[in-house]
Amino acid sequence: MAGTPDVRVRRVYDEPSPEDGRRFLVDRIWPRGLSKDGAAMSEWVKDVAPSDELRRWYGHEPPRFAEFRLRYATELREPIRARALTRLNEAAKRGTITLLTATRDIEHSQAALLAEQLRAAAANRSRPTAEEDDAPGDPACWLHRVCPACGNLAPVEPPTACPQCGAAIPRI
Repeated sequence: MAGTPDVRVRRVYDEPSPEDGRRFLVDRIWPRGLSKDGAAMSEWVKDVAPSDELRRWYGHEPPRFAEFRLRYATELREPIRARALTRLNEAAKRGTITLLTATRDIEHSQAALLAEQLRAAAANRSRPTAEEDDAPGDPACWLHRVCPACGNLAPVEPPTACPQCGAAIPRI
């Protein structure tokens, strides 16, 4: 599958859609009030979820999301989580996938961060190698594009404001 995979994020309580493709629950804890028969999912990938400690610390408080993003990225490097992320990555290579979460605020959830990771992995796979590409490469460091408030990477040069949270990005 070329290009960016179709990775969607939805609440597990929402009605399934035929466009969802394969559906993966990415929460560590089973959603309240949902029967296993009524879940309409392909797989429960709880090993990719944040640790209980990180989940409790974050508490779905948006002001903590930037720090949560960094801590969760570190956890995703752990062998068990990395294997689970690889399983999702392989599924995304084969077609549309939907990451399911019980979280009400899906924009500030681990599912949203996983979707970003999967899309970024696909973008890196589709880039030409140095031998195939005779154009100059990316800057050695894009740190000057990182939003200090939410951790997103600004897509424009020079960055002035974050497109996601609107915070000013200082010049380095």
